[in-house]
Amino acid sequence: MENQILKDLRYYAAQNRVKIIKGFYVHLTVYVIVNSILIFQIHSNSGNDFWRWESFSSILFWGVGIVAHGANVFGSHLFFGKNWKERKIKELMEKDKKTNL
Repeated sequence: MENQILKDLRYYAAQNRVKIIKGFYVHLTVYVIVNSILIFQIHSNSGNDFWRWESFSSILFWGVGIVAHGANVFGSHLFFGKNWKERKIKELMEKDKKTNL
């Protein structure tokens, strides 16, 4: 019975991970589509003013957001290590256990 519970927990954890990754890909797809339209519109309407800051500020800042989202989804271990979450949870549980005694 316990083995089935562990399998179910792993399944739901994997399912949640896939949902998070899919959310990133949807965000990236919307970014590419919307900004392609913006670049086309800016290029067709601007003439010599194509490289103005105002034209690309939203593309740049949204791009920074995409990079941060990607780092959150795929690269959290770059900053905190592979098992940082588990270690931090155990540390906080031990701390809570000691303070509640």
